[in-house]
Amino acid sequence: MYSPSQILKWPRKAESRNINFSTERIIMATNNRIFISFAIEDEFYRNGLVNQARDERSPFEFTDMSVKEPWSDSWKTRCRSKIRGCDGVIALISTNTENASGARWEIKCADEEKIPIIGVHIFKESYKRYTPPELAGYSVIDWSWPSIASFINGL
Repeated sequence: MYSPSQILKWPRKAESRNINFSTERIIMATNNRIFISFAIEDEFYRNGLVNQARDERSPFEFTDMSVKEPWSDSWKTRCRSKIRGCDGVIALISTNTENASGARWEIKCADEEKIPIIGVHIFKESYKRYTPPELAGYSVIDWSWPSIASFINGL
């Protein structure tokens, strides 16, 4: 299991990484459309998740549908449309999530649209501090590649 900080420190050349994803043997039939909800302060970790999916040995694959624009009058309408077009939502959770009204609205929107959601704690210690109430009734996990892959491949 690799943490977000470990994955982002990996060298670019595949042969210089001593990592074996073959033990997971996950078969992907399609490239799922995933919306990633995150506090803007956690963009670094969102980028790590997206970059990991691009690695040829990654145990999962998806198309990132995150909203990469600031709040505006029509933001909610465009955001809801993007979420509605997705197969699932990954909500990255940290101590920043409590005050991330946009991320919390995205989770609520996905729930209203009946889109599968999984909460992913960026750091283990955020378990003890905060899980948004919008994730009540949904699986909330520690960041782990096999668990994220299981969610994505189960869509």
